[in-house]
Amino acid sequence: MCGDDGADGAPQAVTDRTFPGRHSLSWSLVRIGNRETFSPTVKRGPVKESRPKIPDPIKREVRQRCGFGCVVCGLPLYEYEHMIEWSKTKRHVADEITLLCNLHHAEKTRGFLSVADVMQANLNPKNLQSVGSAPYSLRFSGDTCLVDMGGNQALHYFSHSPVANALMIDGFPVIKFEQSDGHLLLSLRIYGRNGRRLLEIYENELVYSVDSWDIELVGTALTIRGGARKILAEIKFDPSRGVTIRRGLFARGDHVIRVEPDYLMDEKKDIRLSGSYVEGCPGWAFAF
Repeated sequence: MCGDDGADGAPQAVTDRTFPGRHSLSWSLVRIGNRETFSPTVKRGPVKESRPKIPDPIKREVRQRCGFGCVVCGLPLYEYEHMIEWSKTKRHVADEITLLCNLHHAEKTRGFLSVADVMQANLNPKNLQSVGSAPYSLRFSGDTCLVDMGGNQALHYFSHSPVANALMIDGFPVIKFEQSDGHLLLSLRIYGRNGRRLLEIYENELVYSVDSWDIELVGTALTIRGGARKILAEIKFDPSRGVTIRRGLFARGDHVIRVEPDYLMDEKKDIRLSGSYVEGCPGWAFAF
């Protein structure tokens, strides 16, 4: 039953006694000389086919068609979802991909949201039913806030004042944090060259225009583009620290302040500000 030893006493596998183990591991009884022992055998399954990444131009086409948010609810936090599973199509085609937030993606995966309903929402995305996106609530906390505008920083202590006017134009706050009921509330507006409002945040409620060429939220960084390699606004949110603005136009009437990665520019007075730091200044930080 156990087989014969080899002439040199080498192990001889016993082929008629195999003990399956868990997963892909099985055990076989082998004889070494006059002694029997178990030897593990790994049974390798089929190699899983790798899934190629969706090319960036296809992602952008999908974002534009879907209004830069979940087609069901408009949330700007989304995943690229193949309406017909990729395992069946084995391809990335823009018209077959849509945007779903984590909730609606999970509902589709588990069968609570039908493919037919997703396809219907894809034909009439939530954010394209109006001129602006569905509102999204940001969250900030802490006893201080740091606002970075083109490398110019303003650090505010809320123990000094519940309001931090980081940037003011002609006496009007255009970037402001306010502490209320233990929460920090951010308010700001960023415009395009044509005077059109690109995005607005009012007391943490973020809404952006869906008329832009491209809007992308990666991690906590929001980028608005007017075309290829043409960034109109770039802002990074840090819930425990504050906000960093690398690009954008802030305006009060015809008075425009332009933010670039390394400076602030007062276009009306032709004044450039870079590398400045203000800490604990009550009332306001930078005023033009």
